Amino acid sequence: MSAARPLTTLRTIAVITALPLLLTACGYGAESTDDDKQTGVAADAKKLSVDEVKIGYFPNLTHATALVGVQEGLLQKELGGTTIKASTFNAGPSEIEALNAGSIDIGWIGPSPAINGYTKSEGKNLRIISGSASGGVKLVVNPDKIKSLDDVKGKKIATPQLGNTQDVAFLNWIAEKGWKVDAESGGGDVSVVRTDNKITPDAFKAGSVDGAWVPEPTASKLVAEGGKVLLDEADLWPDKKFVITNIIVSQSFLKEHPDVVEAVLRGSVKTNEWINANPEDAKASANAALKKESGKALPAEVIDPAWESITFLDDPLAATLNTEAEHAVKAGLLEEPNLKGIYDLAPLNKVLKADGEDEVDDAGLGAE
Repeated sequence: MSAARPLTTLRTIAVITALPLLLTACGYGAESTDDDKQTGVAADAKKLSVDEVKIGYFPNLTHATALVGVQEGLLQKELGGTTIKASTFNAGPSEIEALNAGSIDIGWIGPSPAINGYTKSEGKNLRIISGSASGGVKLVVNPDKIKSLDDVKGKKIATPQLGNTQDVAFLNWIAEKGWKVDAESGGGDVSVVRTDNKITPDAFKAGSVDGAWVPEPTASKLVAEGGKVLLDEADLWPDKKFVITNIIVSQSFLKEHPDVVEAVLRGSVKTNEWINANPEDAKASANAALKKESGKALPAEVIDPAWESITFLDDPLAATLNTEAEHAVKAGLLEEPNLKGIYDLAPLNKVLKADGEDEVDDAGLGAE
């Protein structure tokens, strides 16, 4: 495997790592919470090569594969007597730290922290082993102030965090419009206002921002406050698909416990099959899981449109991960990374083949 060069940014990743209280769209930048949740298993169930597998994910709709897989017991079923210990995170960097420390073995995570974690470790800490979700990101605006895409110029638009996946996507869109913005400060032809997703709806309602490029369910929360969807990011991508959530594993765990990794992937594939075959039941299950995590379920006016915009799939859409990295380089937030080896899709393709499904491609970024 080729060694990856360390990732450097215009203080972006350093800030994210040093200040884990910064929040982002997919939770990147907040402190993690370990709920120490364990699922029950039958006393006579056969264990795999470990007694317990520690998984991590965010209490977000874009991580519904994990939410539903745990909620419905679909992951546990494939693991037999090996129990699941699940921890939830609000931050990509803190989940990567947990993976590096051995606090989790496998995690659901967005592309930016996966790229950062891989490159900062010079390709030694993780592998992406599957996709999980695509889409679910929108530009929502105040229709009284912004009536067309050209009207975005001169306005204040929120993104979740400097250098996060949605921030990079918006900066790239701005550049393609021919407008100029200083990536670090957010100043220029458009004012890019980095705002915690938890307070973005209030900022929008108060008029502090004129719109936001954000993931679900924040986008639908803004619509519920009178906003209008001006652009769905999916429309900017080939086949309207781009990675929003991956599954990662520590390289040591992958090497030492391939049977457990394969079982988790079988559970993930079975969960996505169930989600796609039973969308209403799956949506209710995800909302029930969110209520357990946060104490409050999402209202129908928010979860219904949010759920519609997310595609659950096993393909990691590797080419789009590479494109997202290129966008970050173009924005000046990232030095050219070497992502060769970030994927190991052999276990997933084994599972897909056994399930009668087509194998997926690593876009030339697989481990040798």
